[in-house]
Amino acid sequence: MFLTVTTKLLEAFSVNIKIFFITLLFAMPLGMIIAMGSMCKFKPLSFITRVFVWIIRGTPLMLQLILFMYGPGLIFGYTGLSRINAALIAFVINYAAYFSEIYRGGIESISKGQYEAGYALGMSKIQVFFRIVFMQVVKRIVAPMSNEIITLVKDTSLARIIMVVEITQTAQNFVATKAIIWPVFYSGAFYLIFCGILTVLFGYIEKKFDYYRG
Repeated sequence: MFLTVTTKLLEAFSVNIKIFFITLLFAMPLGMIIAMGSMCKFKPLSFITRVFVWIIRGTPLMLQLILFMYGPGLIFGYTGLSRINAALIAFVINYAAYFSEIYRGGIESISKGQYEAGYALGMSKIQVFFRIVFMQVVKRIVAPMSNEIITLVKDTSLARIIMVVEITQTAQNFVATKAIIWPVFYSGAFYLIFCGILTVLFGYIEKKFDYYRG
């Protein structure tokens, strides 16, 4: 029984891992685009972007999953979206909104004096950003980004809301069909180990940036 449960949980956890990495792959650059939009001097674009972020951050991810799963079919009559793709779209959009605020906070935390100093040295805006500002921003956002990324690991379990068979759903199925509770606790070990690896990794990254004080 233990071997069977372990095999099934490993297979299911691969779905969580897939959601995790694909979300990061698309949400991180999309978050930067959204952050640029929210800081744009063109007021209509800035307003629309900030309202979008407010809506996404102000509503539960669970609700967004349901919307992206059933919304296209009920509103537009499109039924070609698979459950896993609906989950991925919801996760990417949700986390892009959160990442955008982290990016925006990091960029806006840099004093204008540093930009002016770069311009005084004859640098262009792009040169100032990448040579002076960028590394300071990265240092300042490592901690909040690591927190969001670790939260993402746990949030992947919400995919079961739209019947994506991931590790929590699989453990729950064992409870229902085999009347055993330990697979639920066992599934938690997978999250703990993965989050532990990420914690060590981000701790290492933070130490690498200790030498750089903005």
